[in-house]
Amino acid sequence: MVTAVQAAAWVIGVGVAVYVMLKAARLMSETSTTVAGLRKRGDLLIDRANAAIDRAGEQIAKTEAVTASIEGVTATMSELDGHLTALAPPAASQASATGRPLTWAAALVYGIRWALGTRRAAPQETTRQASQWASPLPGRDAGRRAALTGRANGRSR
Repeated sequence: MVTAVQAAAWVIGVGVAVYVMLKAARLMSETSTTVAGLRKRGDLLIDRANAAIDRAGEQIAKTEAVTASIEGVTATMSELDGHLTALAPPAASQASATGRPLTWAAALVYGIRWALGTRRAAPQETTRQASQWASPLPGRDAGRRAALTGRANGRSR
């Protein structure tokens, strides 16, 4: 026979087991809902990744088309250069080769003259700050005019 204490223990044990099973059922339900949500998000993420890969493929195709076009332009320019070289007289190319040092020297002399003119014009510009705003081209142009004309502010040196 079953005593009252054993029956009470059995009822309490069954009650605890039922409570644990209900909690486990609720946990499984929430877990399955979460997994379903994650699957949807994963599918959405995979769709976005596929769309990005498709766009990248399109951009690569466009880049390849541009590259092919540039290669065609380069080939055409090389061919045109060959035609121009064939048409140019050889004496003209030798004359330009002999004129390069002269051009370089003229540019050097001009630069030195411009720098000296700017340097000489700098002290005069500090004394006429009020009239600087009235001139149409203030600042560095005064030195440039001095270097080109040999005059500082319209006056001969």
